[in-house]
Amino acid sequence: MNVNVIGVPTFYGCDKFGPQLGPDKLREKGMISTIEKYHNNVFDLGNVYVEQVSENDKFATNSDMKYLKPLLDINKNLAHIVNCSLSSNCFPFIVGGDHSIALGSISGVSKHFNKNFAIVWFDAHGDINTFETSDSKNVHGMPLAALMGYGYEDLKNLYYPETKIKEDYVYHIGGRDIDPGEKEFIDKTNMNMYYPNDLATKGLDTIIDTILDSVNSKNIDAIHISFDLDFIDSKYVPGTGTRVENGFTVDEAKYLLTKLVKSGLVKSMDLVELNPDLDIDDTTSDIAMDIIDTVFKNIK
Repeated sequence: MNVNVIGVPTFYGCDKFGPQLGPDKLREKGMISTIEKYHNNVFDLGNVYVEQVSENDKFATNSDMKYLKPLLDINKNLAHIVNCSLSSNCFPFIVGGDHSIALGSISGVSKHFNKNFAIVWFDAHGDINTFETSDSKNVHGMPLAALMGYGYEDLKNLYYPETKIKEDYVYHIGGRDIDPGEKEFIDKTNMNMYYPNDLATKGLDTIIDTILDSVNSKNIDAIHISFDLDFIDSKYVPGTGTRVENGFTVDEAKYLLTKLVKSGLVKSMDLVELNPDLDIDDTTSDIAMDIIDTVFKNIK
């Protein structure tokens, strides 16, 4: 398999310094050589260009969303890189950066697969706010809503002017810090939510098998994984910006990812929200490396 590694060094979506250091930190930890253990053709495409914007100017282009223009530029460029990677028969592995980058990566996936793909979104948070429901005004809490066609026009229409994914093709796992506006949103949509209690009572195998059965029943061509490190319980991952307790162990995360990638349907992936500035003794960076090893060891 050909793998394209794409770094997206931005913190603009979360407005907390540190995630922009994630891609190069993982390179220093041996990310490329780790993937090369399992796949011969690994290409490090470097980092997407990120315009330097002063904190004083974060609301310069929109009073409801921080750093809107640079985030639109970053994600538009990322979408095209991902689309081109898939068109070249490569697996794009996108390394953040905060979770706002999923808007670009998944827009590129959507364009390539003509919307016939699924998202499996691992996250403690919903990431389905809009500028109208968000208290923080941080765009990393909005990408999933925008991809389903809700919220600000420029976010919804990034890269090409259409909704990027059907609601019932979205599978969200692990949400345990859901804002009130997001709860109302979830109730109105057909997206598939699997909360920690669902995984605890039904079991990891049942949840993943249910997702894969659903995907196969819809004749979906591909799965995109978007993995936020805060999916893992806060006690294990000090190096991420919005930690939440009552989450999952590293082994549980690896097990779920392994089951997914062994399906043969996973064609692209995000790994986001590593903040080396918050990390303790590289604990979270090492977990991220373990996840990378697990994914590429099992993917064909």
